[in-house]
Amino acid sequence: MGYITLPRRLFLWCMALIYMFAFFSLYLQIPGLYGNDGLLPARWQLRYSGKAFLEQLLSTPTLLWLGPHLGLDTQTAMELLCLLGAALSLAATLLESLRDSLVFLFLWVLYLSLCQVGQVFLYFQWDSLLLETGFLCVLIAPLTTVPGWRAGRVHDPVTFWLARWLLFRLMFASGVVKLTSRCPTWWGLTALTYHYETQCIPTPLAWFAHQLPVWLHKLSVVATFVIEIAVPFLFFSPLRRLRLGAFYMQVLLQVLIILSGNYNFFNLLTLTLCLSLLDDQHIYFWLRRKYIHTPNKGSSLWSWAGFLVELAVWTLIGYGTVTCFDLQIDWDKGTVSSRTGSIHLSPVQPVPEDGHLPCSLAGSTVSHMGTSDCHVQVPFTYIEYDSNASLWPGLRQGYDAVGRYQLVNSYGLFRRMTGVGGRPEVVIEGSMDRVTWTEIEFMYKPGNLSATPAVITPHQPRLDWQMWFAALGVHSHSPWFTSLMHRLLQGKTEVIELIQSDMSKYPFHQQPPMYLRAHRYKYWFTEKLANGPFPKRWWRRVYVEEFYPTVHLGDAFLESMLSHHGLKEKSSPRRLSETALVQLVRWVRAQVNGLSAPLLLWSLLFCSASICLLRGLQFEVTLKTKPSEPTTLPHPQEDKQTMSVEEVDEEEEVEDDAGKKTGGFKDDYENVEDVTDEDG
Repeated sequence: MGYITLPRRLFLWCMALIYMFAFFSLYLQIPGLYGNDGLLPARWQLRYSGKAFLEQLLSTPTLLWLGPHLGLDTQTAMELLCLLGAALSLAATLLESLRDSLVFLFLWVLYLSLCQVGQVFLYFQWDSLLLETGFLCVLIAPLTTVPGWRAGRVHDPVTFWLARWLLFRLMFASGVVKLTSRCPTWWGLTALTYHYETQCIPTPLAWFAHQLPVWLHKLSVVATFVIEIAVPFLFFSPLRRLRLGAFYMQVLLQVLIILSGNYNFFNLLTLTLCLSLLDDQHIYFWLRRKYIHTPNKGSSLWSWAGFLVELAVWTLIGYGTVTCFDLQIDWDKGTVSSRTGSIHLSPVQPVPEDGHLPCSLAGSTVSHMGTSDCHVQVPFTYIEYDSNASLWPGLRQGYDAVGRYQLVNSYGLFRRMTGVGGRPEVVIEGSMDRVTWTEIEFMYKPGNLSATPAVITPHQPRLDWQMWFAALGVHSHSPWFTSLMHRLLQGKTEVIELIQSDMSKYPFHQQPPMYLRAHRYKYWFTEKLANGPFPKRWWRRVYVEEFYPTVHLGDAFLESMLSHHGLKEKSSPRRLSETALVQLVRWVRAQVNGLSAPLLLWSLLFCSASICLLRGLQFEVTLKTKPSEPTTLPHPQEDKQTMSVEEVDEEEEVEDDAGKKTGGFKDDYENVEDVTDEDG
């Protein structure tokens, strides 16, 4: 494996950017979700029982325990943590000196503190993935802010492999759970005929993707299985071109998901993990610069042997795909047919979650690859809970000890395809007289049949997402929904802004409704029309049933549900002291009220990327205007092996000064020429 200095720097920059998205997105929703008048007030999660601070911190690891000591209530403390995280991550995107191990540790602590009281609105896999990846950044990033630790400036290459291992676990588990779920749509290769219209918040391109022929949807499912199950093993290949091939296949999958669905920062985070598959040579190829490296002294025989191995690997993957899925081309109709054999899944001896699962599954799968009647034996732990119960107790205790910190998590996306018979959707209606009813339209989730699907990545509207989950069951499975109905009847502005940031678009912005009810519908994309490229109506729907009965303030049913779910006010909010810190947090909140969250995040992304790009271009111009000195190696650390300790310290000081003046892009442009690297 070659040098990984540039991929590691790009990885850390992307992680700082994703942290900024996560903190800003959550900050805008805190009052409505966790405020004193929100859906699930966070102060209910913190019981101030008089215990010592350290004891409270061990029981629930969150910095929110410091709130009372600073004169802050829980809502204001959460907003302060979000603002600190957003400001620090924004600064880290602009200054490389802040992409430090201690800075990433602080960002991780801040996000963990918020997740500890986030309840159901922060129980998503991407929140866990961000925490796990964020902790890896603490190990991957250099430690430069502590005096006397200058040797940590150039980090070891081993820790970057942890990101590659996490990427493997994420992608491989996402493919495996589709098989172990026994979902007929995945095994029948028809999942994508439902996916585009049944995902939480589709984009406009999802409507067009839904109109594609069935054979192409089936072929896309086959490609998904190959990319998620077979290709991840190439992440650890010693052959560079195999890793690059795996990288671009993962990028293709993630980009297609981004184009067809709004999954906030999740796919961006996965793409960031994919950077662990690259090396400096390929980054220089992207920049159209020549990568100067020490000539390879190996014989040409080894080069040819590597090429033959690569060819054999891709041939094996192609042959296995055609054989397992029985791919056949109908040249007359211009279609491709595919199918899977009969299915039987049986758990075998359980294995720890630390990585033996992929190897064991691979062995079982390969041993049955040639048979048409596919019998797959899948050893799994958290995928299959009965097997987990028979794990060695010491291993499970060790996992539970770090479980609260979310350092290691289990993943499995799109395990089962929901909405096969139509996309269930909950529609809330309000009325002043119980005769005329008006639908309450959300900003992002489907509701209005003529409204164009939204494009909101990297923002995650957490209430809209939970509305999608609520529609899959009964209202009693989503206790927060009763709180939502109660807050809307009370006319709480914080909650209304979760539904419509522009209050004028909320139908009851002048006076809260007297009555509320909720119905369940089934939604489908409309069919493609011949007149015009865009549909006049994106959705069609049919009424299914009542989801929540008609209620009003003081209604017996509403009061009983509030009591049943423990949603009644338990105590009065803590009185807020008028300190300068509190006033500052309030002032910032007043500035962002009513702003569009996606527009704000896109603006921050554009500004950050533009500033970094301009600094890089400025330094490149500076290099071209100065007389250049002959160099032979792309990495300064190689030259330092022949230098004295004093010379190394002196050069590091010069490099640090230059890096601060140019935004940290100094080393990225050293020892390069304006020549296209055909080697790539």
